[in-house]
Amino acid sequence: MPAAEAAADAAPAAEAAFPGTAAAETAGGRMSVGRTPAEVVRAVTAGVGRLIAGNLSEADREAELDRLAALYAERTDVRHPLRPLGDTPLRTRAELRKHFAEGPGAARAERFEAVGEVRSTDDPEVVVYEFRYEVTVGDREFSLPCVFVTRVRDGEIVESRDYNDHIGMARAFNFLDSLAAQLT
Repeated sequence: MPAAEAAADAAPAAEAAFPGTAAAETAGGRMSVGRTPAEVVRAVTAGVGRLIAGNLSEADREAELDRLAALYAERTDVRHPLRPLGDTPLRTRAELRKHFAEGPGAARAERFEAVGEVRSTDDPEVVVYEFRYEVTVGDREFSLPCVFVTRVRDGEIVESRDYNDHIGMARAFNFLDSLAAQLT
């Protein structure tokens, strides 16, 4: 498919993921979506929420995984410094898609909603998203604190440090025993 056709096909998906943003083709056929760093980091957490609490069909789940991966540059550097089993850098869209499919995409909850504030920095590419996931699993409710320090260039995440409450997440989804076993 020629780049211009691919760009035209991608425009409706970009508009669906980011309502009210302008999608335009750039040189080389690459999509450029007029989305701010704050919109991009919010889109990531909203997409994770849909994966976990969206009751998605398999086709919708696959589409959501594609949308999430598309928020990242083809070459990126995403790390989870507080991950109990060690931080494995995620460097490509394919690695991010797999991460979302096997991590958040494997969990289920009635509610999984990011609530917080995106803060600007002196660097226009960098934002800090201080938030919490409000989670309902069965009759239990949890609040899981997170901080993402994210660099967004041309509407795509090129670097992020995601500080999550992994122990709280394991507790919320009944993975604590499994995590403890892996730590010993």
